[in-house]
Amino acid sequence: MSKLISPFGGSLVDPTIPRENLLEALERAKTLPSVHLSGRAICDLELLATGAFSPLDRFMRSQDYDRVVAEMRLANGALFPIPVTLPVADDAPVKLDREISLLDSRNEIVATITVDEIYEWDLVKTSHEVFGTNDERHPLVAEMHRWGKRNISGPLKVLRLPKHFDFRELRLTPAQTRSQLETRGFENIVAFQTRNPLHRAHEELTKRAIEEVNGVLLLHPVVGMTKPGDIDYFTRVRTYKVLARKYYDQNRILLSLLPLAMRLAGPREALWHALIRRNYGANHMIIGRDHASPGNDSSGKPFYPPYAAQELVQSFADEVGVKVLPFGEFVYLPEEERYEDVRKIKQDAATAQLSGTQAREWYREGGAELPAWFVRPEVSEAIATTYPPRHRQGFCVWFTGLSASGKSTTAEILTVLLQEFGRQVTLLDGDVVRHHLSRGLGFSKEDRDTNIRRIGFVAAEIVKHQGTVICAAVSPYRAARNDVRNAVGAERFIEVFVNTPLEECERRDVKGMYLKARRGELKNFTGVDDPYEPPVHPELVLETLNNTAEENARLIIDYLSDRGFLK
Repeated sequence: MSKLISPFGGSLVDPTIPRENLLEALERAKTLPSVHLSGRAICDLELLATGAFSPLDRFMRSQDYDRVVAEMRLANGALFPIPVTLPVADDAPVKLDREISLLDSRNEIVATITVDEIYEWDLVKTSHEVFGTNDERHPLVAEMHRWGKRNISGPLKVLRLPKHFDFRELRLTPAQTRSQLETRGFENIVAFQTRNPLHRAHEELTKRAIEEVNGVLLLHPVVGMTKPGDIDYFTRVRTYKVLARKYYDQNRILLSLLPLAMRLAGPREALWHALIRRNYGANHMIIGRDHASPGNDSSGKPFYPPYAAQELVQSFADEVGVKVLPFGEFVYLPEEERYEDVRKIKQDAATAQLSGTQAREWYREGGAELPAWFVRPEVSEAIATTYPPRHRQGFCVWFTGLSASGKSTTAEILTVLLQEFGRQVTLLDGDVVRHHLSRGLGFSKEDRDTNIRRIGFVAAEIVKHQGTVICAAVSPYRAARNDVRNAVGAERFIEVFVNTPLEECERRDVKGMYLKARRGELKNFTGVDDPYEPPVHPELVLETLNNTAEENARLIIDYLSDRGFLK
């Protein structure tokens, strides 16, 4: 096996460049064709630029991409388990040997790339090999359906790093992190990856880890893109700060933020995390149960075995240069008032525990008391300021089904019933949105997906601000619907399948759309000459042959009440 090449890669940003030269380069870049970077690509660019992805110094070439997907190695043999690519739209102004500007969401130039390769990538193969699934309930599998079909690669000139105005003292580059860790005076550095608030069990295992190797804890939470529905990083970082200050030896902890866009690839991602942490100076890493897991698939089963990540990282520990500190699930022993790894206690021992799922449920409920043995009061207080009680939180009811299935009628009744409960409701009907938000779009698959994702974007913004939104759109493709689910957050997204047979929809069709489609006057009409992909496991399925629209609306009210969204 080849060794990791240049584990402490240098930055692509040269701080010694005179300001006038940088301004000149920015002015020149304004004259170039440009491509907008997604939020994910911005995260990747920052970590490429600072050396966090070393030995990778650019978005992957085709040879690197192909070998990483198949073998978890770059073309030169260096270990690298996750593809880091730059996909572009079909109409992007990219040509070989042409330099283009890369723009962020504010239309500011962050870098230029001289394109020396343009290549197509395989969605199905990538999903299967990297994530082990093509199930569109996997957040990345759903997201990749809207990526461009081509990737580009070439030398990067990073002109400015993405701007961050929050927690600036904690946003340390790999070089800055290594420098601060050196001042602690310990040989061993233990990295701890997290995208959740820290519970007492996490606190215990991290302290036990650094004692075990006589080292320093690199508390390294992800603040880029995590699992949809996770607690926002602003709230999480506030909890990390207070815990690091009050409950750890200040010489044995360093809190630093990682602007990583997670892929939630389970075992492969865990290995990637180890490589990244090596570049930040760690030589040990805590790999816990279900590391980097996206949760359950469409059938309700976990995407990855609980300890598969530990096993994979352990198998490459020597090559990576990061030893695994494997911990199982920690449980509380009330009689002894301490925590212990569940694999190290007697079978008949009295234990107390709360799962991560139960804790997240508490956070979403808001206001409930969790026992002091489980979480520090400072953590509870910080989260309570962000998350109100469930009946005051936002949610999205998403109706999907064939045209004339009864979506809009049921949605209108549901809107009225929710107002009776004191909810202020936004109704986004597919036809109305087409007129106001998506005028000019056709009915190709790409345009349909664009329309649905526009509705999803608006819905996600409403839910984020604790609003109630009802969406009624045919939304024929699973990938787009799952993409919206991820944007809104799975815990606040209720997919309602209005399951009306095609023959009944045609009978009800007062607009004559099906008739026109049968005559060939309308092309790409769902159910006639374009497919409808029914949900695999929606939250609710409504039958309209035997139930009235009001009866179905009240079924949804019952479901929302049971979930705690209505008081």
